[in-house]
Order: sequence, then C-alpha cells, then structure tokens
Amino acid sequence: MTSARTRVSGSGCWRLVALAMLFGAVAPCRQAVADDWPQWLGPKRDGVWRESGILRKFPANGAKVLWRRPVDPGYTGSAVARGRVYLMDRQAAKDDEGQDKAEKDGSLPGTERVLCLNARDGAIDWQHQYDCSYKISYPSGPRTTPLVDGEWVYTLGAMGDLACLAADNGRVRWSKNLAKEFRTPPPAWGWASHPLVDGEKLICRVGGEGSSVVAFDKNTGRELWRAMTAKEIGYAPPVICSAGGVRQLIIWSDVEVASLDPETGKVHWTVPFPENGNPMRPAVPIATPRVEGNLLFVTTFYDGPLMLELAGDKPAANVLWRAPPNDPRHLKGLYGLIATPSIVDGHVYGISGSGELRCLEARTGELQWEVLAATGTRKAFFATCFLVRQADRFFLFNDQGDLIIARLTPAGYEEIDRMHVLDPSQFARGRDVVWSHPAFANQAMYARNDKEIVCVSLAADPPQAG
Repeated sequence: MTSARTRVSGSGCWRLVALAMLFGAVAPCRQAVADDWPQWLGPKRDGVWRESGILRKFPANGAKVLWRRPVDPGYTGSAVARGRVYLMDRQAAKDDEGQDKAEKDGSLPGTERVLCLNARDGAIDWQHQYDCSYKISYPSGPRTTPLVDGEWVYTLGAMGDLACLAADNGRVRWSKNLAKEFRTPPPAWGWASHPLVDGEKLICRVGGEGSSVVAFDKNTGRELWRAMTAKEIGYAPPVICSAGGVRQLIIWSDVEVASLDPETGKVHWTVPFPENGNPMRPAVPIATPRVEGNLLFVTTFYDGPLMLELAGDKPAANVLWRAPPNDPRHLKGLYGLIATPSIVDGHVYGISGSGELRCLEARTGELQWEVLAATGTRKAFFATCFLVRQADRFFLFNDQGDLIIARLTPAGYEEIDRMHVLDPSQFARGRDVVWSHPAFANQAMYARNDKEIVCVSLAADPPQAG
C-alpha cells in the first residue's frame, strides 16, 4: 500500500483542559465533557445517543451550523472521539476532459483518504492517502465508518485496504489488503461491513475459502482465527451479544445467520436465511443485526424480516417468525435495506424498501402502523432514513438531507420538528440521495454528502459558530 500523510494542525483542546484543571478552572472546552461517537452506530453500536442537554425543538431559523468542510465523495459516516472527527473519501483520477478515467480492464484509478478533522472548527488535523483503483458497483467512495479505539483508528476501504493508524497523527501502525492476502474478489459493492473491536481483537468480514469472518490482533494485524465460507459475505457488520450464558458473535451472510465463539471462531449455531437458501444475487444483507434481550432481528429488501429467539440456557436460536406469507407487494412486514432498525419496548421500528417507516410488534411481526413522512410524501425505491434514539424520541436523518425529531411509539408517529441540513448530491435509483449515516457527539450532529461535511449544533443552549 502506498501512502502519504500530512500533519496540519491540532486543536490543543486537551492541553488547555489539563492546564485549566491544574489551576482550578471550572469551564473546560466542550470536547472534554461531551460524549463521543467513536464508531458505527455510536459507543455501544446500538444507535442510541445518550448525551444530555439536547434541544427539544429546532430554533425558528433552524439549528446553528457550526462549520462546513469540503470533502470528496464517499459513503462513510463519521467517527467522533477526543475532539476529532474521522471519515473517509475518494479522489477519482480524471482524463483529459475531466471525466472519471477508466482503464482497459474497467477499473477506475484514484486514491482513498482517511481524514481527521478538528471537531470544533472542521480544520484538517491530518490525512492518510493511498492509491486505490475501484472495480465495484457504486464506485463513488469508501463505505465503512472509521473505528476509534483508544489511541488508534481502524479503517477499511472499499477495495479491502485495512489499516490501523495513530489517532493523533495518522501514523500507520499496520496495514494489509484483504483481497490480496485472502485471495478473494471484492463484494459487488465493495467492502462495506464495519469492523468490530472486541477486547484485543479486530473482527472483520473478509471473504475467501474458510475466511468469511477473520479475527486479527488489533495491535499487530496478525491473524488470530478465521471461520466459515460464504459465496457472498454481504455487508452487514458483525455484532457481539450475550445469550445462553456465553458471549456470541453474530454473523449474517448470504444464506444464513450464524453465532460464533468470538474467542475461537467456533460456530455455535446457524439458521438458514432465506429459508430456501436461494438469495437474491448479488446478496444484500446490509442492515446491522439488532439484538434486544433474547430477540435477534435481521431484515432485507428481497427476503423480508427474520426474528430469532435466543435460548437462555445454551447458545442456540429458534425462529419466532419470518416474512409474512403471501406478501409479494411487501405490504405487511419490514423489508429493510440500508437503514438499521431499532427495537424499543417490544416493538421494531424501521424503514421498509420504498421508504415506509413501519412499526411491528416484535414477538409476532404484526404491523402496527406505517407512515411515509420520515422519507417523503410518496414511495420511492430504496428511500431510506437513519434512526438514532435519544432520550424519549428519535433523530431521523433521511436521504434527502432532512433531520427530523419525532416520537415513535406503538400508538404512531409523532413528528416534533424538522430542518434541512444537506442537499442530496449523489444520483441513485432515479433520485438524488444522501446515503451516509450521521454521527451524534459534542451535542451536535456531523453529517456528510459527496461534497461537504457539516457540523450542526443540537445543544439546548447552542454555542456560537466557530
């Protein structure tokens, strides 16, 4: 992997906090007291924003935009930790007429970048850049959200470039290319499954014979174990849960949902999904599996939902319900695609494949209600909205760049307020969209499209723009 790094500047926030505490000051800067969002779906990877002091409604003229920073295309969400914002983008090589350059083999040359920004003003602290030719569908940019673990940040590019970088300056600790090392082609839409840190392990979806999932030593990149073979590994991230008296690693691939021992990779159990073992190709396991209590839920556009019940006395699972029978028009269940659903108080909330926000009774799958208000006024193919729970309501960021505050209960959808944050900048499925999950930290939202990243204050008493 070729690379170049540029160190630009640092905020000095933590040094100021230390001095202030030393001399008895009582007003540290915001990053010292606010919550972080260090990885996909937040600190606990559950899509819950636990920070307090958040506004109940937007000001009359909209929430304060604290800063904007130009970026290049990419789908990756942001990770926010210790006063820094991490994301990835891609700079495509251009031909003499300014069009994306294509090689004879159909590959698109360019570079992927890891960007580290100052969380207070968006200034670039450092960047790590490497050559990366794309040969995948939807070639706009990398997909996975950086993962910050202590002093290190882990990144995975669309063509399998996996790296561990120093969080403060971008120094490469170790790196490898999954396609080359495991002799596997990229998934149809590139590597998009967000890696998971578990203790001293970095767990990744990889591909190849016997290496559908691989655990690496997070400090050295050395392989610890590999497990399973899948024709397509899909895009759903690995998930850790505790059930049946043991910790379980949940892996969802093209034809099954499986549980593994996270320490060894030994398979505890598998459940076929879809039931006939014949998925849509390319397969589309995308949304993160959700575990709430003893319930495990996955959903996909073509094969619908699957709810499993995890055994209490041993690592095992049985099917509670699958997609409603005789439902070819997707009128009853949850046929999700991009957005990860949420399970709250015995009910599932999520976006179905044409933009319907639906509520299902978790143990039966019975549809309670649906609305289109969260994604638009009419159905649109693969219209989506990212759900993040905060206190007694949700922040919903839809693919048109609108941020919505709403209560979701079994009784229905109650919209509290909304504002437009970003313009959709990428054409997909007949419309312009924003397909990047926001981060919520420092009493603010960090969201990006293919042109810029924006930080919007959601503090009850918003600070002034920097």
